[in-house]
Amino acid sequence: MTHMKTTLELPDELFTEAKAMAARRRTTLKALFTRALEKELRGQVSQINVPGRVIKDASGWPVLQRETTAKTPVTEAFVRGLRDEEGI
Repeated sequence: MTHMKTTLELPDELFTEAKAMAARRRTTLKALFTRALEKELRGQVSQINVPGRVIKDASGWPVLQRETTAKTPVTEAFVRGLRDEEGI
């Protein structure tokens, strides 16, 4: 896949919100904007394959749900594996 660089002008408030969201998700602005554009243009975003454990937040982003009787503990290694699957 090739990539193209571009410059965007965004309202300050929108940029600040995007930067904060990227930081909360421990991802980059590039990844955040790419996923948002994919969702808008294609109507879909690749999903993490953890049946019954992933829900969408108010923005439509997948969020790993915490279970009280989790069979697979949510460890740093587990989250790292999910990130690798998503290419984050």
